[in-house]
Amino acid sequence: MTDHLERPADALFTERTPRVVSASKLLRAAARRKAGRFLAEGANAVESALETGVVVEVFATVEGARRYGGRVGDDPTLVTDRAMRSLSETVTPPGVVAVCRLLDAESVPNDARLVSVPVDIADPGNAGTLVRVSDAVGADAVVLAGEAVDPHNGKCVRASAGSIFHLPIVRSRDTAAAIGDLHMRGLTVLAAAGDGEIDLDDADDLLARPTAWLFGNEAHGLTADVQALADHRVRIPIRGRAESLNLATAASICLYASSRALHRGSSPGPDA
Repeated sequence: MTDHLERPADALFTERTPRVVSASKLLRAAARRKAGRFLAEGANAVESALETGVVVEVFATVEGARRYGGRVGDDPTLVTDRAMRSLSETVTPPGVVAVCRLLDAESVPNDARLVSVPVDIADPGNAGTLVRVSDAVGADAVVLAGEAVDPHNGKCVRASAGSIFHLPIVRSRDTAAAIGDLHMRGLTVLAAAGDGEIDLDDADDLLARPTAWLFGNEAHGLTADVQALADHRVRIPIRGRAESLNLATAASICLYASSRALHRGSSPGPDA
């Protein structure tokens, strides 16, 4: 590893090296679809991608390879700082980027007990945050339903902090079909709605069942048609003066409540 990092500067890949040029094109959605590849930037994402086994190649600056060591693989392809900037969307690139195979899963696992379903989610930062929250509470999958952002978008991958590699990400343009599939798998489908008929505080018995949560678009929430496909509509009680909660906050509260109920229900009692 030390010898590898001490190569002369003129031996490093530049922004004009064909492999770097090819990888830099993956910053665009059309190129990602065509190549079946995407970029994961930063040590957390690269480390998770390596553990998942989807990495095709890791690019790193000499400084990045030294800083992160084995976290980014034993033999990353060393590039110049300028080449790294061509592979990054951030103002200050972290010095390591992995080319990865796309992560689209075909379906939700058959034994799923908690699934997060953002509908028509448009902001990649919100999508990545929701994936991270879903991972944190132990959800079994995320279904991006309707006209959703590309989960392989760089901002989405960064916002997930590596979580995008930890659980299945399913995409379904047909929201009704996606909800129908969840029903067929035995999941109770709940819609997070500000005017829901069930208060989250009173929903413990409901949440103890295998559940899929529907979360609406950042600007418009869930449409009436989509809400009608759910088994129940659940509201988060707001006791202060805030008018509403943003998508990531509402999803965090709902998913945590479900995770708590599911794990409490599966834990052995004091007499077990």
